[in-house]
Amino acid sequence: MTAGQGTQGPGRTTPLAPVPPLVGPGAPLTASDLARFSRHLLLPGLGKIGQRRLRNARVCVVGAGGLGAPVLQYLAAAGVGTIGIVDSDTVELSNLQRQVVHGTADVGRSKAASAAEAVAAIDPAIVVVPHALRLDPDTVDLLTGYDLVVDGTDNFATRYLVNDACVDAGLPEVWASVLRFDAQVSVFWGRPPAGSGVAPVQLRDLFPRPPEAGSVPSCAEAGVLGAMCGQVGSLMATEAIKLITGTGRPLLGRVLVLDALEQRWTEVPLVGRAPDDSSGRRPAPPDATHHETVPTVSAASLRLLLDRAGDGEAGVTVVDVREVAEHASGVIAGAVSIPLGDLLAGRGVAGLPAAGPLVVVCHAGVRSEVAARFLIGSGFRGVSHLAGGMMTWHEEHGAGGQTVRTPGGDG
Repeated sequence: MTAGQGTQGPGRTTPLAPVPPLVGPGAPLTASDLARFSRHLLLPGLGKIGQRRLRNARVCVVGAGGLGAPVLQYLAAAGVGTIGIVDSDTVELSNLQRQVVHGTADVGRSKAASAAEAVAAIDPAIVVVPHALRLDPDTVDLLTGYDLVVDGTDNFATRYLVNDACVDAGLPEVWASVLRFDAQVSVFWGRPPAGSGVAPVQLRDLFPRPPEAGSVPSCAEAGVLGAMCGQVGSLMATEAIKLITGTGRPLLGRVLVLDALEQRWTEVPLVGRAPDDSSGRRPAPPDATHHETVPTVSAASLRLLLDRAGDGEAGVTVVDVREVAEHASGVIAGAVSIPLGDLLAGRGVAGLPAAGPLVVVCHAGVRSEVAARFLIGSGFRGVSHLAGGMMTWHEEHGAGGQTVRTPGGDG
């Protein structure tokens, strides 16, 4: 183990200390800069040199929507010198509930142009580069003109396109995903510089392949809490600032999972792997944190499995990975309670049937997918998770007031 690193599995390492600053310091700060960024200059580990790094940085924010909006505002306020904005859409009235970089007067305008105007209003010294286009294989190379990419997109095709382009170009990527009341945040760097002490990790280490079309609802179909987008976007901006300045420990090798209803953050370790010499797009091998697919079941299908078990057919084990306090909103009768953090630490897992069937549930289907992937990688068979989580279960079956078992308990 090298200095400043810790292990996550045999031969795997992830940084426990700050990574080297991504950007060198630029020109000395002006008198206006000293006044504008005076609160930054007081921070240990950032100071004048860190602020000069921010002024010298080039960051591309892909998506000027719910996540991109607060990212853009806080990166501009932090003094990032060049900010690229990629978005091909126009502002709609329904965007304003969460996309706070736009206003009512911007409805119908290009999102890239609207966001660029807002960024320039925060700090006229910033160079703003609007890219009013949709990224595709012919345009994604524009990312190579930047030091760092922040992915605030809302569709799987673009997320994987951005990830693959960042891996190929050796660019770090700040990533997040939001739906309903849940979110995930991480930092990826598929090809870090040699000698940086950074273990390679990318989106495909977390989700090797995009989900099947229609298997995951969009925000337009399922909704999203607007204020949560600000919460997550602010965190993304913080990670970008840390990477640029070499301050603190970035979210490399870690995924933060947010349940905003309970205001709980869960940290999930993520083991990356070095891509081969030709491409960073080869699917990761199955192990405790990698697996090709995680099957899902619908609320109706799970109800049918439970009814059949009640009629004497082979039973199904339901594993509830929510925190115990969340059970007040309702549980599935007979479910085994193993909060996600405990499950990932191996607590309670030994009591589960190795051959399944196992159905993992959480609030909205985010934590349950992480847990199911872990169980599959640990050798359990017949594992799936409830699509949409307890939210879809309640929509179809009501909250109920059923009981839930803890491992080794009797109900």
